[in-house]
Order: sequence, then structure tokens, then C-alpha cells
Amino acid sequence: MKYLFGPVPSRRLGVSLGVDIIPLKVCSFNCIYCEAGKTTELTIERKEYIPIQEVVAELKEYLDHQPELDFITFSGQGEPTLNSGLGAIIRFIKDHYPQYKVAVISNGSLFWQESVRNDVMKADVLMPSLNAISRHAFHYINRPSRHLNIDKILEGLIKLRKVFTGKIYVEIFLVPGLNTSEKEITLLKAQLKLIKADIIQLNTLDRPGIISSIKPLDREGLETAQWLLAPLPVEIIAKAGTRKQIQSFNKDLEKQILDILKLRPCTDLELCEILNVHLNELNKYLSVLCEQDSIESEEQERGIFFKLKNNSQD
Repeated sequence: MKYLFGPVPSRRLGVSLGVDIIPLKVCSFNCIYCEAGKTTELTIERKEYIPIQEVVAELKEYLDHQPELDFITFSGQGEPTLNSGLGAIIRFIKDHYPQYKVAVISNGSLFWQESVRNDVMKADVLMPSLNAISRHAFHYINRPSRHLNIDKILEGLIKLRKVFTGKIYVEIFLVPGLNTSEKEITLLKAQLKLIKADIIQLNTLDRPGIISSIKPLDREGLETAQWLLAPLPVEIIAKAGTRKQIQSFNKDLEKQILDILKLRPCTDLELCEILNVHLNELNKYLSVLCEQDSIESEEQERGIFFKLKNNSQD
């Protein structure tokens, strides 16, 4: 499959079939923590980046076999709401395979556009991110297109909640020293009250992003943020290792990654090519292996390389 990946073990959605409708790496943000790498086309222009009829054909071929799935999830290597055909694909799924739930994982930057809100109306769950309200923290973490500002984004999320009848899960990615102070969390809380999300999910670094020097927030920091956001419905997303409890976790793929890294360090894109897996799918397994302390990363001239930890060589 060219545009479908998985099913992958998602800690938020269970067994999830991924649908990627944006080329690597077209996005409206260039987030410092992004596991897909640096944005190569920073834009807010909506167009048919991937041929919609080809995506529909792949979905039909796959879903006709009636696989067991918890969700069909639009995510991938860029911002899915940039594809102007998103609504048409969601409608195809709901019209022909209504037994499946649809989720859209988004950076939340484009819901101020009415066309984007209309496109997601038939989804079951929307999962936008909102990492910071202050101008400094927002720009440092998300590094948005020059056509975006935080006020426009907040306006879009508030409008979305007024018309969308499904569930909205807002993810906050916490970066120590940038959006973790009481002041920053208080600013977020005020806006989250207006957005009225069903769940607010606190997340932090699983594995290196664009800037390898940023570190994950420890458990105490996550719990402090959760306390500051109370009584809003806040949960801390479980550690990556819990993915192994999901039935779709592929132990063979995990072993293949380790076997390759025994031979030499590799970048994530090299591993994708060798294993013939989608970057998003690979990232699930790299996150688990990092969490287990089986592998480590090292920034080199050609990018971030993954290698076995010394204690994992045998």
C-alpha cells in the first residue's frame, strides 16, 4: 500500500490503520519535536497533494476484507488538513464502511478555515494539538508558517467546538523550560476552557525530534501540569512501552530493527527503506525501544542516527 500504513499500535486509539495524504514533509508548522523531521514545505495552501482516487482505491481494497480495527486515522508525515480532498475520503469511509470510526490527528492550525471544519464533520474523533499561548513559546515550539498566529488558531478551535458533534481530544506537548511554567499552563487553561475539549492529553518526548537537545518532561512535571489544569478533563498519555500491551504490536518488527542496528547505526528513514514500513509506523517501535533503553540516538552530520545501547549489544 502506498498511502495506508499499519495497522499500528496506537496508545491513544488502539489498533489504528493509518492514512497518509500529505507528502513528507509538507506542513503548516516546523515543530522542534517532530519525529517526521524538518518541514521541507512550510505552507497553509490547501490542495490535492496526494491523488484522492488512489487513496480511495487503496482503502476499498483493504477494507473489503473487513479487518478488525479500532480506528482509521488520518495522520502521517505532514498536516493532513492541508489536503483539500480530506473530506471526500472521510465521506467515502462513512458511506461505504460505517462500522469503522475515523480519527484525524492534526496540529490544529487550520480550523479557522470553514472548508477545513466542513471536511472533518463526519469524523468521530479530532485530535488537534495546542502547545502554547504566549507568542514566544508558540513560535519557539511550533515554528509556524508566517501566515499563522496563535489568535487565528484559537479562533478556529473555538469555532470547531461549536459545530463539531464528535469527540475532541486536545494534545499538549510539553517541553521543559518552554511551556511548563505556571504562567504558560495558566494561559493554556484559560483557552482550553473556551475550546471545551472532551479530553486534554499531556504528552512529552518519546524519541529525538528535530532538535536533539530537547529533553522529555519527567513524571513529576507532567503531574504538576495536570494539577494546574484541574478541574479540566486531563490525562497523562501512557509511556510508549505500554504499546506492547496492544495486540497489534509486532514483535517481529521490533526484532528486525534491533538486528539491523546490531550491524550499524541507521537513521529512521534508512530503517524505513530497509524494512519497507511507513515512518509513522516505525516511530511507534523506535519509541518503545528508546523507552526500554534498548537503543539510543546520536546526532551526526547527516541527521539523527539510532544505535544499540552498549548494554544491548549481546
